[in-house]
Amino acid sequence: MNKHKEIRLTTLSHGSGWACKIGPGDLSQVLGNLNISHFDSVVLGFNGADDAAAVRLDNGKIIIQTVDFFTPIVDDPYQFGQIAAANALSDIYAMGGKPLFALNIVGFPINDLPKSILTKILQGGADKASEAGIPIVGGHSIDDKEPKYGLVVTGKVNEKNMWKNSGAQKDDILILTKPLGTGVIATAIKKNVASDESIHAAIESMSTLNKVAAEILDGLTVNAVTDVTGYGLLGHLKEICQGSNLSAEIEFDKLNFIHGVRELAELGNISGGTKRNLAYLKNYVMFNNKLSDLDQLLTTDAQTSGGLLISLPENDANKFIKYFGEPAKIIGKIIRKKESLIHVI
Repeated sequence: MNKHKEIRLTTLSHGSGWACKIGPGDLSQVLGNLNISHFDSVVLGFNGADDAAAVRLDNGKIIIQTVDFFTPIVDDPYQFGQIAAANALSDIYAMGGKPLFALNIVGFPINDLPKSILTKILQGGADKASEAGIPIVGGHSIDDKEPKYGLVVTGKVNEKNMWKNSGAQKDDILILTKPLGTGVIATAIKKNVASDESIHAAIESMSTLNKVAAEILDGLTVNAVTDVTGYGLLGHLKEICQGSNLSAEIEFDKLNFIHGVRELAELGNISGGTKRNLAYLKNYVMFNNKLSDLDQLLTTDAQTSGGLLISLPENDANKFIKYFGEPAKIIGKIIRKKESLIHVI
């Protein structure tokens, strides 16, 4: 089992990673009451549910920008920094964009924890940004009882090649590029009950950039893309279905889970964010009767730095699987619109 460390970062926050995200139902109510001014330069903003904002500059070029930060999802500060940076960069890749530079966002109990911990967090983020080929050029920090870290990432994209989480076509194949279950493992890490094998597998997955997947997709026909994070697989698939005015069919047995996830879930390592996701999605999803309550929760597990969820024609889907390989999986398809947006069989 995971050994105790002198300072366990996951014990210093009320949640872990994207499981701290405000639930989709609550967020919809908040944003639904905002009065937003219209700007002709805004290509993607509050008018959709895409992964990043897109703004057209005077020269016609498109700038995309995203911001992501969260509380510790692992205990090692350097790994926390790497995961948080990979998670933020993912939104740019999910839009088909090229990241340009980033800014740090930091909350840290500067008088309660060694400053060396914050240095390690920032170094993890800097090294992951360097892997992505971009500099971190500054940032903002506050004294906060709960450690938090993330990035504002700015990128660019050719408008005609920009991917959205709408535009899926009937009979498209759905691919997910990373295994599921980081929410379960993060909860188990916080409780100090996750095995070293599960922790290692989760860290490896979460700290992996979605850069290679995006580069392979660049040469294919892509109809819709999003990255799977706090709202879980089905929460982000719902956004694709709503934006495309179609439904989707997911085969549960084709879903790929990180080692040890089911066993940890059976022991009750389910985050509050995951439970909120499922409660919200009950009106949009029809589950096959053979699927247990636990199966349903696993499909809405709140992910951190998850994979790309891609909707594309069958021929292109097969090419992607051939070039990318494991752990990408074909998990379902887009179907004509039905009363339930998503069918899990």
